Amino acid sequence: MTLDEKSTLLRENLKSLGSLLVAYSGGTDSAYLAYAAHEALGERMLAVIADSPSLPRKELAAALAFASDYEIPVHVLQTHELEQADYARNDSQRCFHCKSELFTQMEEARGRLGWEHLAYGMNLDDRGEYRPGQRAASLHGALAPLVDAELSKAEIRMLARDAGLSLADKPASACLSSRIEYGRTVTAENLAQVEQAEDALHALGFMRVRVRHHGEIARIEIAREDLARALTLTMLDAMTDALRAAGFVYITLDTQGYRSGSMNDVLPVTAIASATSRQ
Repeated sequence: MTLDEKSTLLRENLKSLGSLLVAYSGGTDSAYLAYAAHEALGERMLAVIADSPSLPRKELAAALAFASDYEIPVHVLQTHELEQADYARNDSQRCFHCKSELFTQMEEARGRLGWEHLAYGMNLDDRGEYRPGQRAASLHGALAPLVDAELSKAEIRMLARDAGLSLADKPASACLSSRIEYGRTVTAENLAQVEQAEDALHALGFMRVRVRHHGEIARIEIAREDLARALTLTMLDAMTDALRAAGFVYITLDTQGYRSGSMNDVLPVTAIASATSRQ
């Protein structure tokens, strides 16, 4: 199918749903899905943001601003995954427990409000990645309209760009819990550490960056094209000061640079294979 045909199929599929709750994070995929659903369904759709300490305040504000700009109805849902031992212990299934909390609450809201369907922003490329949250979505009957329309990440960005959406080229932004090393308990305190540290690095001009939390050690991942600018004594001192102010004792710079999902590198292959087979 051509991109135009995929876009048409997406709109037709959305119109056929009657009414829809969209899990909305503010990332490009879920934002485009919310935009397209609003175009197709009008007030018969509602974008739902899961708010908890794992969502950076800047991301929440940006998501709400986007919804306001395009008059997309939105509801902020307070989720409590940090109170669940299965989530807080931070093993390879953390994302499953997080999304299970979200979709459980969305499903309850759907029934209470009389909405017909749930959906989330999974794209075609996501199917081959390690994403335990997809299993939670499946268990709760959440639809994946972008996959049904055979849209890849790049194609979604193209459609968003064609629609003039401000976040067409927005960098990916996973939840703050993804920065905490597996096996280290996720707490509101260490999430706040990561958020403060990343905000400080953004202020220094590094936009594609992750701070990986290894207890007293912060491992900074910076986009490879920005590494040369980071490797000056002045900038290294500035990064050290900023991250020590966030509570880290030792500051390291990852020589491989920024890469999505790098914490998964330490997971046993069997853990990934087992989780993937259940999706």
